[in-house]
This record gives sequence, structure tokens and C-alpha cells, in this order.
Amino acid sequence: MLAGLALGASHAFAMPPLTKQLLYAVFLPGLLFEAAFHLEFDKLWQNKWTIHGLAVPGLLLAVAATAALLMLGVRLSPVPGFGWAGAIAFSALISATDPIAVVATFKSLGAPRRLAVLVEGESLLNDGTAVVVFTLVLSVLEGKGQTVGHAAWDFVRVVGMGVLIGGAFGGVASLLIHRVEEAMIEITLTTIAAYGSFAVAEELHFSGVIAVVVAGVVCGNYGARTGMSPSTRLAVESFWEYVAFALNSAVFLLIGVQVRVGALLQAWRPILLAYLAVTLGRALVVYLTTLVLSRTRENVPWSWRAVMTWGGLRGALSMVLAMSLPAWVPARELLITLTFGVVVLSILLQGLSMSPLLRWLGVVGHRPVEHAQFEEHRGLLRVTTEALERLEAMVREGKLSTEAAERMRTTYRERIAASEAAIAELHLARQEIEAEEEHVARRQLILVERDALVRAHEAGQIGHSAFERLRADVDARLIEHDDEG
Repeated sequence: MLAGLALGASHAFAMPPLTKQLLYAVFLPGLLFEAAFHLEFDKLWQNKWTIHGLAVPGLLLAVAATAALLMLGVRLSPVPGFGWAGAIAFSALISATDPIAVVATFKSLGAPRRLAVLVEGESLLNDGTAVVVFTLVLSVLEGKGQTVGHAAWDFVRVVGMGVLIGGAFGGVASLLIHRVEEAMIEITLTTIAAYGSFAVAEELHFSGVIAVVVAGVVCGNYGARTGMSPSTRLAVESFWEYVAFALNSAVFLLIGVQVRVGALLQAWRPILLAYLAVTLGRALVVYLTTLVLSRTRENVPWSWRAVMTWGGLRGALSMVLAMSLPAWVPARELLITLTFGVVVLSILLQGLSMSPLLRWLGVVGHRPVEHAQFEEHRGLLRVTTEALERLEAMVREGKLSTEAAERMRTTYRERIAASEAAIAELHLARQEIEAEEEHVARRQLILVERDALVRAHEAGQIGHSAFERLRADVDARLIEHDDEG
């Protein structure tokens, strides 16, 4: 996003605008499907009340609370032309969370898996809820005379039909995956499930977001786990991992390009008010929902509640909904500026501070100094040993005289001895270190087996049927190893 801000400010070259059509046709289905594909249904089910509480009634509460807090701020610091209609419209479009950067931080720091499931599961569901609520809010503001009961029925109908359409696409794709054994075809089937479910649901005026999420959960938990061979599953997961990476990079870049820094600076006061209202509204929803469930099996630790509050980043969906506001909405241009400002602040301020917050709250452990020193000495030991092995090879090849080699050999041996002595002096939990080393070594050895198998097959030393059986065994062990990790 910072790169996009720089490109937008420099006007170096034209970039395509991040429109609702572009987001819905290209970005949203791929991003949502990849996240849903990797969510384990049993983990979602174990946290169903927390996730649904945050994503449905919690989101409705967040819209109301944010609007009320925003109007309170406007009373203290007046904003010309801004009233309740604008506050409610803004609260509805900003309600969807976008924790992509947060979940990536969780993975890199080894945060608890359940915390990642809570944050990602809520985000997947509240995207669909937010779009439906935003549409209903605009309908009410336009004066179409919807009653509360009619709006509630519309919500249930749009979401429910989205679930059915997504389930149908995911189920059919999974059944076809069971009948074929070809990685390219199975990748194509998952792609059709992702983009097809979204397009059909939107065409029929139901929730495409909910449809693609359900299709992803079905394909990931039924199609992939029971119908794909280990090799195909690895290929499909690698494909969607890259698709998500590419789409994430592009969407954040386009967000940065779209933002006009000058306009944000001019409106810094209302943007700050809006950001505080959104953050406080998020905190209210998280703490209230988790407090209600605190006496159940889904109790959430207090430190996690702070992370879930601060991890409620806003992203591309909010920006696109803002740009789709009709011209009759009061203070439309101001609402767009507020949305862009809140998105930029949340991504930069909350996204960049998530790692220190996780460590400060003790959600992820601080790596002890001894452990860091151990890794440093182990790295020195490894590179020095490899250098010594290369030195011996140079002597055998006649590229280095015996005298020169002996002098250099002495230096390297002294370094090896020093590293070994330093490691021996460290007071470390040897069991933990050895387990970590063994885990890394096991994965490397499995990859060596896979590489040797592929080379033997390419050299004609192993027949195709035998190669497929052996590769499936190796890939199954690799998946099992990564799941344990």
C-alpha cells in the first residue's frame, strides 16, 4: 500500500481504478475462496457461537455503535453537512473487517491456531453480512418504506440463498474431484466453484460473498480432504496460495494508488473522529460478545480480545462500497474521504503494530536471548563446515596448494571449535531445540526423497505407475508433517 501511495503521489503512470466491478469480478472471489479453503470445518464448528456472534449481531451492533459515537464526536467537533444519514451509511460500509495482514502476522509468529480461526472466520462471514446490511441501509435511507420485519426477511433470504448456492457449487465440484485424478482439472474445478458461485449468486441478487465462502469451506473440507490425492492437494494448495498472494499484493497496491494524500490531510480532523468511532465500536462488539460467551467452552482469553479488537483492520471492500455510494447520499464525497482515511490508518497503524502487540500481551512468546545465540552459533557452525568441505574439494581438484590449504584449514577448524564451545556453554532447553531441529530436518529429508524420486522417474529408472504410488506416499508424509508443524 505504501508503494501505491508513492505511485499515486508521483503520477508516474496510470493504474486501473479499484472499482466495485473489478473487485467483485477478480479480487474478492479468489481471496475469499483461498481463505475459506484452508479453514477446517471442525475448528469453525468448535467456535461457531463466537464467530457468528461477531459476524452477524455483532456487526449490526458495530454499525449502530459506530454511528452513535461518530455523531457524538461531530457534536463536540462539528463537521458541516454531516448528519445521522451519513453516519449510518458510513458505519454500514466500514463495518467489514479485512485481517489479511493480521492473519499473515499470526502465521509468521506462530500465534495460537484458534485465535487465527476466530479472526479469519469472523472476517469471512462479516464480509457477506456487511454487504447485505449496507444494501438494506441504502434502501431505507432512499425511502423505499421497508419495515424492520421486511428488512430482516430480506437479510435472511439473501444470506440463506447464498449458502445454498455456495453449497451446491462446492458439493458438485467436490463430487467431480472424487471422480478424476488430474491436478489441472481439479484446480480448474475449484476455480469454477470460487468464481462461478460468486457470479451466479450476484446475478440472482443474493450474497455472492456468502456463496463463495461456503463453496470454499465445502471444497477444502470435503473435496480436498477426501477426494484429492496428496500430490494433487499439494498442487491445489500451492495454486491458491499464489493466487491469494498475487491478488493481495495487487489490491493493496491499488488501494494506495486510489488514495489522495492531500485530501486526507485536509480532512484529518473528521478522519480521526471516524477512526476513533470505528475502533471503539469494534472494541465494544468484541468485548461484549466474548463476555456473553465467557462461561461457555468458547471462552476467549482477555489478551486475545485485545488482539481481536486491534486486528479489525478495514480494507478494499469498505473502499469499494464507499465509491459505490449513489449521488443522493448526503455528504457523499466526505464519506469517501473518511473511508479512505480510516482504511489507511487501520492498515498502517494497526497492521504494523500487531507484531509488537502480540509479543507484549504474551500471545506469542519472546524468543530467549540464549535461543537467539544458539541459532547464531548454529548458523556459523553450518557455514564454516560447508566452507571447510569446499576447501577440501579444491585441494582434491588441484586448485589450491597443500601449504595454503593447511593454513586456511586451521582457521576454519578454530572457528568450528569456538562455535561448538559456545553452544555447549549456553543454558538451553535441549529437548525443545532438538525437537525443532528434528522437525526441520525431517521436512528437508522428505523433500530430498521427493526430488530423488522425480529425477529417477525422469531418467526412466522408475515406471509411471510405481512413480505415482511412491510420490503419493511421499506427499502424504509431507502433508502430515506440515499439519503437525
